[in-house]
Amino acid sequence: MNKIIYGLSRAMAWLGAIVLSAIALMSVVSIVGRALSGIGLGPVPGDFELVEAGTALAVFCFLPWCHLKGGHAVVDMLWNAYPPALQRMLIVLADGLMFVVWVLLVWRMGVAMEEYRHNAEVTFILQMPVWWGYAASMPAALVGLVAYAWRLLEDLGLASRPAGFVVAGGGH
Repeated sequence: MNKIIYGLSRAMAWLGAIVLSAIALMSVVSIVGRALSGIGLGPVPGDFELVEAGTALAVFCFLPWCHLKGGHAVVDMLWNAYPPALQRMLIVLADGLMFVVWVLLVWRMGVAMEEYRHNAEVTFILQMPVWWGYAASMPAALVGLVAYAWRLLEDLGLASRPAGFVVAGGGH
């Protein structure tokens, strides 16, 4: 099971990289078009709307892999001074809180998606339904939910990482 979760999280991170690269390329095209508007070119219509939705998707794609790798920012000035039992307790507590926050995030994201769909709200320029952005991000958010839960199970000794997998910062 751990290979599936880690593999899916890594694949989502690659998807996030592709989405972010596409957003960057689209932004360059839009900026160049805006700069060359004197010769009949122009910006990509709704570029900021696409950047907004694409960035949200990319972030949701990156976070599960980041969490499994232990890539979140940490403040560890006194970490080595703590006894191992306290370190373990703080890791479990932090990952437990991260999981709870992720559960709330996915829940509220689902509620918001349904409300935007029900209200038929659309973006200003492209007239794209707002709920599409939420729907596009939901699969990555659900992968994140599983990844955050798995990491908590690892901390509690109820699950294991794939062989040879190295967590940044030694697991904290």
